[in-house]
Amino acid sequence: MAESEFKKKFLLQCTSDPERFYPTKTLRAQGFVRRQCSTCKRFFWSQSPDRKICGDTQCVGEFSFIGNSPAKNKLSYIDVWKEFARVHENLGYTPVDRYPVVARWNPTTDFVIASIAAFQPYVVSGEVAPPANPLTIPQFSIRFSDLDNVGVTGAHYTGFVMMGEHAFVQPNLYDVNKYCMDHLEWLQKGLGLRLDALTIHEDAWEGGGNFGPSVEFFAGGLEISNQVYMQYEHTSGGSRELNIKVLDMGQGQERASWFSQGCANSYESTFPLVVKKLRSLTGVEYDKDIFSKFSPHAGLLNSGDVSDVGAQWDVIAKKVRMPVQSLRPLVMKNAGLYGVAEHVRTLLVALADGALPSNVGGMYNLRVILRRSLSLIQKYGWNVDICDVAEWHAKELKKQYPELLEKIPNVRKILDVEKKKFEESSSRVKSTVERLSGKQLGADDLLKLYESQGVSPESLQRASEEKGVAFVIPETFYSLLSERHSHHVQETQTQQERVKIADVPETDALYFVDWMQKEFDAKVLFIHENFVVLDKTLFYPTSGGQVHDTGMIGDRKVVDVFKQGKTIVHELESASLFKKGD
Repeated sequence: MAESEFKKKFLLQCTSDPERFYPTKTLRAQGFVRRQCSTCKRFFWSQSPDRKICGDTQCVGEFSFIGNSPAKNKLSYIDVWKEFARVHENLGYTPVDRYPVVARWNPTTDFVIASIAAFQPYVVSGEVAPPANPLTIPQFSIRFSDLDNVGVTGAHYTGFVMMGEHAFVQPNLYDVNKYCMDHLEWLQKGLGLRLDALTIHEDAWEGGGNFGPSVEFFAGGLEISNQVYMQYEHTSGGSRELNIKVLDMGQGQERASWFSQGCANSYESTFPLVVKKLRSLTGVEYDKDIFSKFSPHAGLLNSGDVSDVGAQWDVIAKKVRMPVQSLRPLVMKNAGLYGVAEHVRTLLVALADGALPSNVGGMYNLRVILRRSLSLIQKYGWNVDICDVAEWHAKELKKQYPELLEKIPNVRKILDVEKKKFEESSSRVKSTVERLSGKQLGADDLLKLYESQGVSPESLQRASEEKGVAFVIPETFYSLLSERHSHHVQETQTQQERVKIADVPETDALYFVDWMQKEFDAKVLFIHENFVVLDKTLFYPTSGGQVHDTGMIGDRKVVDVFKQGKTIVHELESASLFKKGD
């Protein structure tokens, strides 16, 4: 079943039995009542029994918090995490450092896409203990699905910090009502938000092979956070309850800061110093009067939610009372500036954590956002060096992520190499236009040109216009490109059974204790031909994108190591001379 179809079916199951799946005791105790949205038909909770609309942007039509945030506490970007950690420490949560964004430990993804992904699959499965329990984490996360919205809607990012609120407990200790109350405490004490400003939506979530009911917290037309009650997993034999149930609360640090300050868009509150430097270099002006009228409606331009973005521009232009042919270029030039700032920040963290742009898998998307940044700079004729932008970000983030500044020399080297490759592809644009003269270019043609020659649609469009040829770049071009190159592995189970194993205890994985150790003593629990199971082992099995260890057991060479359930199996080059019990 497709993920979207499964989620729809599971959501229906949840909403038909809210007492079983949602924190209804806490919600009722706090004065919330259950309603159904007259527009989207979703179920939600509000302290107003007469409320008819759920509060989602697409239903209310605007961000009403801009210029008038209901949050009493105005927090800078860095202060949001500090306050989040402080409030949760008082509730018993321990703050931990972020994990790298390159998810080498997880075979199902290239990047950490959410705070919970730092703990998938091994902590969630119960194989590895979490660094603290419960915990909070300021996890930088990377996603490319909304690439074309970055800079436009004011809310979208390829790289963002998901402040996670997590617990990993036995099923009998799992308490969704407590977790919901903890989050309401943060919203009230940290952001200074009154509960009557909230609407709380019933939803369902799925990711990394796990799923569960969830609730989304909306205020002022913006989804400010969500809380997932992860309790189930997909297996080859169907769905089943997790042995360790998980609290997965995620809140974008960017959204919390934006919401608390009530800025026109989240980029102005997330990296204000970088935006200021870019404006100084580019001369791109910010018309406060126009943007104060435009920004509340920017969410309507979400290309993932609307089929005709052009029609939405017409709607917004009427609301702003400005001709669309004047409004759109002004907004898109600012969106270009925000896009460069946002993309370079993502690149900074990814490259600092060991990622390399390439033409393979998810790493291709790093090259996409890098070239999109350079295309925007080229399009508007800006004198901007993305290496400098990366360093500005590292300095602005120093209090939260001091490690980024240390990696700047390496990041600069990689960006310089990529800039040269971009310049080489740009030099081919004119000959490409000559070759395509007279042809109609559709989305597929543009995608193929980008993939085969690295020619961006923006540079192609400029060169074509010089020849008097015009074509339209699809609104979702970069999202389509990203989707074609995203690396998804649906199967999350361990390697299918290669050898019938008798009833043996779970293997003690010594590599978690000391991965540098090379020798160990162990007892042979099982032997079948050249397959051997020991009571404990230092041999790391193929997992999480990392190949297995090699070495010797006795006088036999180990050629493969793999997991079957919680048992680690060693495959020898030839049948062993030792026996069970040795």
